[in-house]
Amino acid sequence: LFGSFLVSFFPCFPPCFLPCFPTSATRLKGNVRLAKVDCTTHSETCGRFGVSGYPTLKIFRYGRDSAPYDGPRTAEGIYQYMKKQTGPDSVLLRTKEDLQAFVNNYDASIVGVFSGADGSRLAEFLNAAGLLREQFRFAHSTDLQLAEDHGIHSECVLLFRPPRLSNTFEDSLVVFKDYLTIGSLRRFIRDHIYGLCPHMTLENRDRLRVRDLLTAYYDLDYHHNVRGSNYWRNRVMKVASKYGGRGLTYSVANKKDFLSELEDDFGLGTSDGGELPFVTIRTRLGHKYTMREEFTRDGQSLERFLDDYFAGRLKRYVKSEPVPERNTADVKMVVAESFDDVVNDPDKDVLIQFYSPSCPHCKKLEPVYRELAHTVTPLFSLYNIRKIKTIFIQINCAPSKLLLALPMRQLLLVVKR
Repeated sequence: LFGSFLVSFFPCFPPCFLPCFPTSATRLKGNVRLAKVDCTTHSETCGRFGVSGYPTLKIFRYGRDSAPYDGPRTAEGIYQYMKKQTGPDSVLLRTKEDLQAFVNNYDASIVGVFSGADGSRLAEFLNAAGLLREQFRFAHSTDLQLAEDHGIHSECVLLFRPPRLSNTFEDSLVVFKDYLTIGSLRRFIRDHIYGLCPHMTLENRDRLRVRDLLTAYYDLDYHHNVRGSNYWRNRVMKVASKYGGRGLTYSVANKKDFLSELEDDFGLGTSDGGELPFVTIRTRLGHKYTMREEFTRDGQSLERFLDDYFAGRLKRYVKSEPVPERNTADVKMVVAESFDDVVNDPDKDVLIQFYSPSCPHCKKLEPVYRELAHTVTPLFSLYNIRKIKTIFIQINCAPSKLLLALPMRQLLLVVKR
């Protein structure tokens, strides 16, 4: 009898996803079943489970729709994610050796210690474990001695950070002290599980990036070289501990896992930095900054970078074509780097054409737009009552991807009041 199923509802599989599902199914054989439902044939079944897009993946546990699958869509990602679905929501720990074996893990551990098996606090803890098991590891015990070994003399919930991330800047054990509800436990885990400087991965990056985040990218490998991986992390933490309470969070990541992102989002290539870490800041608003000075082992370069960041002296990184040296035509060319200076100039009204060179509609509009600018620009200069100049500009959205962040229309009028 299988407790967990991963079911894909589909009319057809995307080509990139097609080989992942059977590969994962083979590796999970005997633990988790993977199944497919063709919604063109079984539309009633798909409708019953609220399927509106394809492919939709859902996790079923013991015959019930448990949760949407929101993990990676690669063979390895599906395997790792669904492996966590095997077994109970929370593991029962009977002895001190059980506890030690459970917390000596690659990931963090949440352990509830209660006085008996029938209490309401244990029931609430198990409910929380059932809801959060896809993200975190849970265990429980009814032997209070396990808590007393850690200096706690009553029922409690203990959060053990991974031993591989142990450091001198913070405690590896955090005790939950509030009234136990699903919501309060969820908030406690969210606020404490990562600590001062977590290991960012492809799986947890979205959870870490809900806040302004500094990340040091380098050759990090916690499976084979824990000490070497913590060398640069300890230097980040030493500096980070001096800037606490200023709204910036910190992390480290394996450079090899994020190469394409570093190149696309920050303009950093594989040859940049050598063996030294890349350091970036990504804010919740999407602003991006890079530390161009080499990361020094004494941490001084990182401190200078943070001083400049908090003082507002850093220039944001924007993926952009070069600013045109000559820009005297009736229609001005604007690139991502010059966008704020031109479009947000308080002394100019701006009519913007967002275009792509490969777009047929843009090609059709371009001569009309240029003729309009040539005809109308002198009139604005002659009859400009508000003393505000109106300019016509073009933005090629392909290189800078500006269109992704701006209204999806070809023309936009920006009027200054």
